[in-house]
Amino acid sequence: MRGNINVCIQYIYHWLNGAAAVGIHNLMEDAATAEISRSQLWQWVRYKLKTSTGKLIDERYYATIRDEEVTALRPQFEKKDLFEKAVQLTDELVLSDGFTEFLTLPAYDWVFARDVKPKL
Repeated sequence: MRGNINVCIQYIYHWLNGAAAVGIHNLMEDAATAEISRSQLWQWVRYKLKTSTGKLIDERYYATIRDEEVTALRPQFEKKDLFEKAVQLTDELVLSDGFTEFLTLPAYDWVFARDVKPKL
């Protein structure tokens, strides 16, 4: 759970900054990895699964782990507005009632309004 939250926030941050692929934890990651991470998170929270230790995975548990990851990650990112937006989008994707088709869809309006250009 922690790893999925971490990767999702980091990837969305870099995607918002115009990168399609980014090194995370010494691996080159792209949207596919972030999609898997946020899909699993959504399913775990939505269907209230339990951890291997029996802890219920609900909105409260997600928020606790997310807050810990945000605290650890925040100092690494220079653009605080992008970081906060990445956290917000991760929350929206994980906590929504319905499953969002693709993680970048909710971000497009925000990105286009800022006129972010992809990094090649």
